[in-house]
Amino acid sequence: MTDFERWRAVDEYICELFVGPDPALDGALEASEAAGLPAIHVTANLGKLLQLLCRMIGARRVLEVGTLGAYSTIWLARALPPGGEVITLEIDPHHARVARANLERAGVSDRVTLLEGAALDSLAALVTEDTEPFDVVFIDADKPTNAAYFGFALRLTRPGGVIVVDNVVRQGNVVDPASTDPRVLGTRQLNEAMAAEPRVSVTEIQMVGAKGYDGFAVALVLGP
Repeated sequence: MTDFERWRAVDEYICELFVGPDPALDGALEASEAAGLPAIHVTANLGKLLQLLCRMIGARRVLEVGTLGAYSTIWLARALPPGGEVITLEIDPHHARVARANLERAGVSDRVTLLEGAALDSLAALVTEDTEPFDVVFIDADKPTNAAYFGFALRLTRPGGVIVVDNVVRQGNVVDPASTDPRVLGTRQLNEAMAAEPRVSVTEIQMVGAKGYDGFAVALVLGP
């Protein structure tokens, strides 16, 4: 058994024990695959971790940067109490159509607002509108723009809220200062921005699993 095969088997073991089959989530993945969306969604165990984080802090408002087929959106929406809302941002109209259908089938469309268009434009509009602060922000979009997404997330998250950023290890390439990969460069810029920001306390977790070798960041917002 290769390392990757073992990582994937452990993920499957974990998900069988603690997630189990779920027609809405499984259907969202099947519909996304059938529609030609890339298989870059979070794993089921990370989806459940996002849901648990929301429940741990009593999240009522969640912002997601990067909807794709709404797999993670469903996890987040299910964590919310009555009256809660997920605002999710997606630039690709085709992805947005698939996501809306998946949200409808999952029975959570009443608590999700999907904003189409460039995420930076949508984030700027949320700031301009002086929207109510968010409790949790999940960033899982184009990596070269992550530092800018984080800057907006910090402005939009309440003190005591949490910002989660996916894919911050990049198969370990994040340690290579000579990398010319825009995704690695964007991740390094994000990490440097978070490390220099006194209004957050941050850690990052390396992960191996069904998606290979990567990791995620968790930032606690300390103050405005």
